[in-house]
Amino acid sequence: MNTLEIRNLSKRFGSHKVIDGISFSVPENCVFGFIGANGAGKTTTMKMILGLLKADGGEIIVCGERVRFGATKTNRLIGYLPDVPEFYNYMRPKEYLRLCGEIVGLSDKTIRARSSELLALVGLSDVNKKVGSFSRGMKQRLGMAQALLGEPKLLICDEPTSALDPLGRKEVLDILQQIKGRTTVIFSTHILSDVERICDRVAVLHKGNIVLERTMDDLKFRHNKSKTITLEFEQEVDSNDILRALRGSNLNPVRHETAERSVEDLFLEVAQ
Repeated sequence: MNTLEIRNLSKRFGSHKVIDGISFSVPENCVFGFIGANGAGKTTTMKMILGLLKADGGEIIVCGERVRFGATKTNRLIGYLPDVPEFYNYMRPKEYLRLCGEIVGLSDKTIRARSSELLALVGLSDVNKKVGSFSRGMKQRLGMAQALLGEPKLLICDEPTSALDPLGRKEVLDILQQIKGRTTVIFSTHILSDVERICDRVAVLHKGNIVLERTMDDLKFRHNKSKTITLEFEQEVDSNDILRALRGSNLNPVRHETAERSVEDLFLEVAQ
């Protein structure tokens, strides 16, 4: 079953066509890497999924329900982490999650239970200082807890690691790894090493079009046919000796390395 289906979606700002009739689907309990350079249209697409931006054409289906601009009921099924989450800086983590829970109509018991579970998940259980004093990474993790509070069927993360240091990126990616199987995740990014680490399926958005969509396993299988092999020998040899060695001579390699192409190589290839 697909959690999200996008069919022939298009969006134009004035004379500039940002999204040009794209179609793709996101299977249930998948971490879906939505890849593209800055300005490719990833955030525009996500705002249309959330019903915050009106599409010029096509349709968006979340868990079998059509998204409708301005007052869509499908947002009860969606958690959203923007690239720069905003908070009331005078609040502490539990206070902030309580407010968010009350806004969406959760009971006091549910808010307490889920807040405790999610603050543990994001490593903020013992943090009782005001959000205004948080680091960027801590804010991203609190934003993740807030996005998961309503137990969404679909979690949208818009560039969640783009402005973080290596430790902050690792913390956010670890959280996404832990929630695999609990919800479907759209992970928008231009950091391709992050995609390789956590995603099950990817789509590459380039100049308003989906230029590639595959599972990560299929992507690596189809495109890793080109490899670089490094051989190290016990004695000095010239290129002719190497050729003879590869044909069965008595030169014995003591080390070899195989370098497979990365997702970054593939992105640069399809984005030409």
